[in-house]
Amino acid sequence: MKKILLDTDIGSDIDDALALAYLLREPECDLLGITTVSGLPVERAKLASALCTAAGRSDIPIFPGTEQPLYGKQLQPAVPQAERLSLWPHAECYAENEAVAFLRDTIRKHPGEITLFAIGPMTNVGLLFAMDPEIPSLLDGLVMMCGNFRPDAERPEWNAKCDWVATSIVYRSGVRLHRSYGLDVTLQVALTEREVEPFMRGPLLPIVRDFSKMWFKKPEQKMIFHDPLAAVGIFEPSVCSYRRGTVEIGKSPCGQMGQTVFSACENGPCEVADTVDPNLFFRRFFGIAGEGYQ
Repeated sequence: MKKILLDTDIGSDIDDALALAYLLREPECDLLGITTVSGLPVERAKLASALCTAAGRSDIPIFPGTEQPLYGKQLQPAVPQAERLSLWPHAECYAENEAVAFLRDTIRKHPGEITLFAIGPMTNVGLLFAMDPEIPSLLDGLVMMCGNFRPDAERPEWNAKCDWVATSIVYRSGVRLHRSYGLDVTLQVALTEREVEPFMRGPLLPIVRDFSKMWFKKPEQKMIFHDPLAAVGIFEPSVCSYRRGTVEIGKSPCGQMGQTVFSACENGPCEVADTVDPNLFFRRFFGIAGEGYQ
């Protein structure tokens, strides 16, 4: 089993909840804890707790993390999916301001064994690496949904943009295995509300389906499996092909900081997803998180 720590901004886009539902059902996953990041982190922790409770895993530690980015204003202050919390049992009380310490202590307790899975703005992870520069060398790997590695991308990807200073810290960290699943690849695994409905079955996906009512309020919205693709990639890397190189954080053509600039290099410190097999992904995801995919 793989030891996983999840850092998430669950509650904004629906894909975080999908990824957590998968991790809770993945037989090879030993989920050691969850930290939340970005606006209203306690509300985000409650959403994570609702899924853990439904999975019979209320023992998993959940810590609300850093609310404000290291630099700049908060770009996602609200948690739309929290409107559904009254329908699902969840923990109400949390130890605040301890998320980074929890990550640090857990990684030090299991040196070389943990994959840190980051699927939100990089504030918690950036703070962790800045406060304890030895931590990257103690990880088995760092897997992220972050970036857009198309050379002609007009705008930065959301997670990279929300705290571009923290993102820069993370990409310079020197983790042994540092893999990113960028927007250029994750956009290829998407389903409409009508397409996804038959597969939202099983113990946890109905809760995610309920959370997604807030998501599908937007007209012609799709369920894009950004974070679930990265989650599945931890356990079945062959779902994607990869390129190795370096990633620098710069300014996009539209003038926004957070652009992930990839340069191919055979011995580079980062891997970025290059192509994806959507059928392989959906079979693995719904085969584990749900009741199958055809």
